[in-house]
Amino acid sequence: METFEAAALILARWDVIGALLVGSVGGVLIGAIPGVGPAVAIAILLPATFSLDPIVGLTVLLGIYGSSMYGGSIPAILINTPGTAVNALTTYDGFPMTTRGEARRALSLAYSASFFGGIFSVICLILFSPVLARVAPMFGSREIFMAAALGLILVVIAHRGQALIAAALACFGILLNTVGLEPVKYSKRYTFDQAWLSGGIDLIVVVLGLFALSQAFFLLQGEDEKVRLTKLRGGLFQGLAELSRHPRVAGVSATFGVLMGMIPGVGEFTAQFMSYTYAQRTSKRPEDFGHGSSEGLIASETANNAVPAAAMVPLLALGIPGEALTAMMLSVFYVHNVVPGPQLFQNDMPFVVALYMALLILNVLVLIFLLFATNGLIKVVKIPNRFLGVCILTLSFVGVYSLRNSLTDCVIAACFGVFGFVLKRLSLPAVPIILGMVLGHIMEVKLRAGMARVKGFGDFFVDRHGDTTELRPVAIILFLMIMGVIALHIRYVLAERRKLKEAKWLTKKESTRFAMQMLRRKNYLSAERGKRAKESRSKYVPRSTDKS
Repeated sequence: METFEAAALILARWDVIGALLVGSVGGVLIGAIPGVGPAVAIAILLPATFSLDPIVGLTVLLGIYGSSMYGGSIPAILINTPGTAVNALTTYDGFPMTTRGEARRALSLAYSASFFGGIFSVICLILFSPVLARVAPMFGSREIFMAAALGLILVVIAHRGQALIAAALACFGILLNTVGLEPVKYSKRYTFDQAWLSGGIDLIVVVLGLFALSQAFFLLQGEDEKVRLTKLRGGLFQGLAELSRHPRVAGVSATFGVLMGMIPGVGEFTAQFMSYTYAQRTSKRPEDFGHGSSEGLIASETANNAVPAAAMVPLLALGIPGEALTAMMLSVFYVHNVVPGPQLFQNDMPFVVALYMALLILNVLVLIFLLFATNGLIKVVKIPNRFLGVCILTLSFVGVYSLRNSLTDCVIAACFGVFGFVLKRLSLPAVPIILGMVLGHIMEVKLRAGMARVKGFGDFFVDRHGDTTELRPVAIILFLMIMGVIALHIRYVLAERRKLKEAKWLTKKESTRFAMQMLRRKNYLSAERGKRAKESRSKYVPRSTDKS
């Protein structure tokens, strides 16, 4: 009870209340503008949050992270263009409802489903807190090293069909993290006697380049499209009543969102896919999915909004981010010397509870704002892309320069912006680079700390005190999970290759059959033509008159 009182006192501060309002309203506005997205907004705001108190800065970023998905459903439903990437599935059923003249119903249902998913995940997070507080102290340096390695592996294999390039980009991120002075003996690594490389490559500079500047370049080289909006009439409260008629779909989708959110590297897309598939298979009208099904809209919106709160579990409990957005938030902790992980639960539990309560309040504020301001909010969809590109470009360079007052950082950010633009045009992921930098740093620090007690591979799993040996069960479980994940991925790759070979073989066999038939036909026709030519020649051959 004392913990909740202390957390309530933190949230009662005027700067935290302001952060709640800015995060909730700002996140909705950013999500409603196609082409911006939470990653760009958080990257731009990161330098500004460094001067704020940790709870204030994190509340703003969390508000933008969670609220943007609410706002992203507006253009997805009205103009068939998702405001954020995770709202892509919303267009499947949201826009067909708009074409039927049910835009108000679709928006109301999307808001209600998002609210349910967000509240469900925060409640789960609060209920899991006592368990996390007990489990977190069992994680030492070796366990956190293995957890970070597991997160990195999951991030790589989550990119199905692009696992090799994702692994290469993650390794590139780890390499970037090693540039500069080594933290223990301060020896130079990959600096090539260049003074500007001695300080290393800042994570925020890379984030702003890969996400904000690359998106600005992408918007500037594109063309603006004329947008026609549907007029909304009436209230938006009917979605809450309609959602109550689908408790099974909403509950299962929120559960998928919570589970997928807690696993590093998985995130919203897998949760949405699983929820949507489940809803379609168990629906009495599966043929309506993709043509304006209310159950499909509930599944997609509930699942993606249940992820943000769940994604905070590995970040707060272990200090391991599962995606780019939580990796950016981790930098806020580092700047203020607040170390997320087991010690945070032991030493500063009111701070953790205050974050949970802030998430809860954010969802309520966003729903109230959307129910009363949607009619005016939809006008932001008409903002031209090139104007957005110029704004993002300007704010990004201001943010980069304000970090260390360094023009070199601006040049580095511009280089990464061009690199991110190339990756975007090639449809390659930039997220593994950021997670490689963050998780690579964690792995290096924890491995150095753990190596003091590790003399062999077996020492990762036991503690030796004289003649006694004590097992480390969490380390063993994490190692088995790493082996299991790798084995499953190898099995998946082999199965895919087998299917590919079978498909090629079948194609080859069919083509061979066809070619053989054509060859036989050709030979037959040639033989027949030869016979006819032979017969015709035989008719005109003069008979021999030689009787001798």
